[in-house]
Amino acid sequence: MEKLIGRLNFILILLISIVNISCNDRGASKFRVTNDIEFDTIRSVKRHHIGGDSKNPYCDIRIEFVYPKTNKETELKSIQQFFIKSMFGSSFEELEPEQAIDAYVSNYFDNYSKDADTYRGTVTGMDELNALIPNIDIHDSEHAMNDMFYSYFESLSDSITFNQYDIISFQVKQSNSKGEPNSFYVSYSNYVLNLNTGNQIFEGDIFIAGYDIAMQNMIITALIEQNEVETLEDLEDIGYFGVREIVPNKNFLIDDKGITYTFNKGEYSAYQLDAPQIFIPYNVIRPLLRENTIISKLANL
Repeated sequence: MEKLIGRLNFILILLISIVNISCNDRGASKFRVTNDIEFDTIRSVKRHHIGGDSKNPYCDIRIEFVYPKTNKETELKSIQQFFIKSMFGSSFEELEPEQAIDAYVSNYFDNYSKDADTYRGTVTGMDELNALIPNIDIHDSEHAMNDMFYSYFESLSDSITFNQYDIISFQVKQSNSKGEPNSFYVSYSNYVLNLNTGNQIFEGDIFIAGYDIAMQNMIITALIEQNEVETLEDLEDIGYFGVREIVPNKNFLIDDKGITYTFNKGEYSAYQLDAPQIFIPYNVIRPLLRENTIISKLANL
């Protein structure tokens, strides 16, 4: 009986060892799923009236910043700085997240005040010309009401779209309005980071030469399918233009399924249309991928 139990224990240990070796072999050929990074969020909502008077026009700004927390590792600090640069611009990247937000808001208020001063000077100039030319009002009719400047609005936020396999993809969304008719605009900026190197991933890091022309038909086909039409002419009829020359625009996101391109309003579509998001799966673009890169490994999972 003791021999039987001993033999069973030996077999069980052997099986566990085989499973562990197998798992370790698989792990060595691939890479970890979970990225060891924590994120935090800062929200800020501010309003600034011209001259500090609540009766005057104003500018509003709303910010929601998702960023990686830092620890003692230098690489993680550089990743945080990359998030700050991508969100607010290169002039803010050396600041801490809270400082970057405060500085960006202050700069936004200053620019609004300068625009208001410029407008005020223009209105004054028009008044002086009107005084010199009787019976002719040369005011800009859209600005003439009470000689009041427009109110501005801006919203700035980012979101993590993929955070696995040593890759972070995130998107920065900026919307703003300068009060004038048809002045509202939304733009999307996409970024992909290689956590092994701490560097941004560009198209040249992913694809072989000639990929841009090879992907034209893929993008056109995806646009046709997403808009539920049949031809390029149908796309043009609903507000797209120049689609025959469309190529990858470097504004992409990566996940474990494929690559997604964002084409902002005005690139190949009219401003009244939503910004197209074009997803192309790995099984379609695999022949275009560079070998032995972090993305080719991801595509082969």
